[in-house]
Amino acid sequence: MIKKLPATNVVIVGLGWAGSILAKELCDQGLEVVGLERGPWRDTAKDFNIASAADELRYNAREELMLRPAQNTCTMRNTPSETALPMRFWGSFHPGNGTGGAGNHWAGLTFRYQPADFRLASHLRERYGKEVDPALTLQDWGLDWEEIEPFYDAFERVAGVSGKAGNIQGKLIQGGNPYEGPRTRDYPNPPNVQTIAPTLFAKAATEMGYQPFYVPSALASQSYTNQYGLTMGPCTYCGFCTNYGCANYSKASAIVNVLPAVANMPNFEARTDCEVLEVLKDSTGKKATGVVYIDNNGERYEQPADIVIVAAFTFENVRLMLLSKVGIPYDPFSGKGTTGRNYCYQTANNVRLFFKNQIFNPFIGGGAIGMGIDEFNNDNFDHSGLGFVGGGSTRVTPIGSAPIASRPVPPGTPRWGSAWKKATVDHYLTTTSIGCEASSYPQRTNYLSLDPNYNDPHGRPLLRITFDFPDNDMRMAQYVTDKVAEIAKVMNPEQIQKQPRKGPWSNGDYQSSHVVGGFVMGSDPSTSSVNKFCQVWDIPNLFVVGASAVPNNPGYNPTGTVGALAFRTAHYIRTQYLQKPGEMMV
Repeated sequence: MIKKLPATNVVIVGLGWAGSILAKELCDQGLEVVGLERGPWRDTAKDFNIASAADELRYNAREELMLRPAQNTCTMRNTPSETALPMRFWGSFHPGNGTGGAGNHWAGLTFRYQPADFRLASHLRERYGKEVDPALTLQDWGLDWEEIEPFYDAFERVAGVSGKAGNIQGKLIQGGNPYEGPRTRDYPNPPNVQTIAPTLFAKAATEMGYQPFYVPSALASQSYTNQYGLTMGPCTYCGFCTNYGCANYSKASAIVNVLPAVANMPNFEARTDCEVLEVLKDSTGKKATGVVYIDNNGERYEQPADIVIVAAFTFENVRLMLLSKVGIPYDPFSGKGTTGRNYCYQTANNVRLFFKNQIFNPFIGGGAIGMGIDEFNNDNFDHSGLGFVGGGSTRVTPIGSAPIASRPVPPGTPRWGSAWKKATVDHYLTTTSIGCEASSYPQRTNYLSLDPNYNDPHGRPLLRITFDFPDNDMRMAQYVTDKVAEIAKVMNPEQIQKQPRKGPWSNGDYQSSHVVGGFVMGSDPSTSSVNKFCQVWDIPNLFVVGASAVPNNPGYNPTGTVGALAFRTAHYIRTQYLQKPGEMMV
């Protein structure tokens, strides 16, 4: 039996960054909003108390903030010819669970994509022609920089981002990122104070003629109150950041920066521990009528709504669309269909530096406090004749080396015994690394689909990930890692260990949670699932918002862009859609 509930104006699936922003903005418009969240309600004071938040075993090793694989997992394979198998633990990436989602345990890096990223296919083919690998299914977004820039600004202000602008209205600013797109104004907070490792990196990069900049960080550099009246405290560099909630209200998240402002509004209701099973449509298939969800008592409900917004993690956005038969499932052999198309990951590369006497105090740090350069990122350098396109954001951002997982030892060190113990003691304080988080471009055989063999506890097919790193990305990874190693040599360590991303993709170790695509944005319904307003083609009252809309992953994490898309979608629902409900926006 499914109990039908009274209708609401808007139902939102997922209360992470995107869902929470949309809830607040639409409640401010006077709409009645119901937010459905699969996990529990998260609250900083209750869940991340200062006495218990810094628990490496609980949060890093046992992954308490992540979705439980018993609740839901994915199956994985590298090619369409293989049989996918279930992921029994979250190794490669960390989907969140509860209000705030993966935004609770993120690092806080808050980059904007570059202007060329929004018309990537056109840009690269105009510049390089047939040099671009035809196996890549690159795609334009259907919007340009000027259309999204104001909403990046809105997100940076709600998140209290700390940084230094490099380009304000076309004027380049010394000390900022010279490769960023023109912005309206500077960041809301000044840069964070840097620790030793980023400082030495920036010095070496400057000596080599590069232009280092402060990494944009959603870790507040000072006390800050955002446009919703919510206040953050300055980061204390505690070292427990990535994979942890912040006890100090210093790391921006939906539970710190958005949800407290909407939670008590009379026209908002949050229902937690409620998993959405399906988006419902009318007999024409052209109108969403609501959702069906199940609570933690096993009771099923239908929530009717005038507007349905799906704003969960990438995997669940795509899976819910597949289960709800929204769009045509993507076929990698014909290249037809859109639901599941253009799934991309991130290509993570690293160079580790072992010093003899340089002390770094690596237990001090935060997920996004550091210095970076962009000379090797995206299309900021000439790719002619290199055999690849794309690149990576090069940076030193010491996240805090907690004692269980952080055991840096040089290559050739035994994996156990007295020699390993001695190497751990010798190198814990004297080792640092330079990361290069690089682009991941789509290819025809990387996609998301429903698995024919494995189901979740509700009897629904699991999401199947078919992915391996394209040859283009592997060539790029080696190139950028070699470039990073040149900077490492100038820093004069005793030993350098280059670690470019190598295939095949596996679930054995954490790489990043920057999974994008599968329900992508574009101007052509034959190659995209949503238009530039995140409105589903032919179902005007259904919006799917999140990293699932990103059709090509550049050398940045997607969080800032997800926030910008949420603000942009809310703006156009308020200013256009509500004037002509039930129509596609143009």
